[in-house]
Amino acid sequence: MSVKAKKHLGQHFLTDENIARKIVEGLSFEGYQNVMEVGPGMGVLTKYLLEKDQNIYLAEIDKESIEYLKKNYAKVTEETFVGDFLKQDFQFTKGEQIAIIGNFPYNISSQILFKIIDHYGLVPEMVGMFQKEVAERTAAVPRTKDYGILSVLVQAYYDTSYLFTVHENVFNPPPKVKSGVIRLTRNPKEGLAGNEVLFKQIVKAGFNQRRKKLSNALKILNIPEALKTHEFMDKRAEELSVADFISFTQLWKQNL
Repeated sequence: MSVKAKKHLGQHFLTDENIARKIVEGLSFEGYQNVMEVGPGMGVLTKYLLEKDQNIYLAEIDKESIEYLKKNYAKVTEETFVGDFLKQDFQFTKGEQIAIIGNFPYNISSQILFKIIDHYGLVPEMVGMFQKEVAERTAAVPRTKDYGILSVLVQAYYDTSYLFTVHENVFNPPPKVKSGVIRLTRNPKEGLAGNEVLFKQIVKAGFNQRRKKLSNALKILNIPEALKTHEFMDKRAEELSVADFISFTQLWKQNL
């Protein structure tokens, strides 16, 4: 028995064991007892996760995959499954830390990243495979074309590393694009507490008109008078580092 990949779920099953092992080895498995795999499919990553000492949870909504995994992996039971990742409230962790891993469905990859950010306090680490373009955007640095809203919002909470590229021919069915594996490690950046909403507004407004200087792009947010002559106003969003955006948000809040 095997599982039929379902297009509406964005399923592309990884078939290369070496790559599967490398993805799992991307996690440190230190400082937490729980790991959640998103979209385990037929268990190509799961089998290596089950060799670890951590509690393994599986976020899967494909009934066929769930039955396959229960039938083929003795350690996988009904209690292993935690439902739809995007609807997850993480209550089952009882406040304990949990790392995230997966060959993520391309159609919800950005949503997965934002869900992790929303639960930043619980998620110390993530290793995941995304469409290459999304992986590159997540790990991008200032003054590059890939640097944008996703880069800044993720990197405000996590140090981000692009680990390696995966070619189309190691999947069944093969996707039309290459994939990229990235690692997120929670960082100790200070300064966002209480300012998260304003931070996101500034970042989104700045990049939504990325060719304009911030003095123009941020007009819709009613720039505080004291900041209208700030040096950043003469720059474009892509020229500011994540730390710049955080400090600028603090300054903005102080001058409201």
